[in-house]
Amino acid sequence: MSRNNAAPVAEHPAKRLWQRWRFHLNALLLVVPLVFMSKYLHDQARFSGKLGLGEREIGELAVGPWTLRLAEWEVGDPEDEGQAGYMKAFVVALCETCSGEIKAAYLRIGQPRSLRAAGALLSGNPYRLIAEVPVPPRASAGDRLWITVEGWDGAVHQATLPLEQASPSLIAWLGKGGNAR
Repeated sequence: MSRNNAAPVAEHPAKRLWQRWRFHLNALLLVVPLVFMSKYLHDQARFSGKLGLGEREIGELAVGPWTLRLAEWEVGDPEDEGQAGYMKAFVVALCETCSGEIKAAYLRIGQPRSLRAAGALLSGNPYRLIAEVPVPPRASAGDRLWITVEGWDGAVHQATLPLEQASPSLIAWLGKGGNAR
């Protein structure tokens, strides 16, 4: 019989540290998602429409023979989209009787020159159309939000809303010189 005279191998300190803290790290993996769960559930309720049309309902607006409900998606400053400029999101809900009569709807800050430059196309289902409207570099508090609606019969109707009524947070942001690049 041979005897093994090898000395016992000392454990590496990192291995001991891992064995000691692996339970705490696993618990941390369970706790961290719980911290962010309330924001996630709030966002899911807002996206599904359970919290209304948007963060701030503007109200009903008559555009030709149709009525639309308009809301500001998020109250706050417009988002900087890089080269595209600053964007502000608005949500529109068509009336139940007119949803089959409307071909397209557009939003724009400032008067559109033509139907080809009508603004941001609203997309989504008829009960929750959303568009990110570009904020022009020369936008001011006196500008208006223009809503252009095109029917399947070819008729085009427009309505305007003062920008201060559509988005007070955008007016405050413009007052601080927010769109100056």
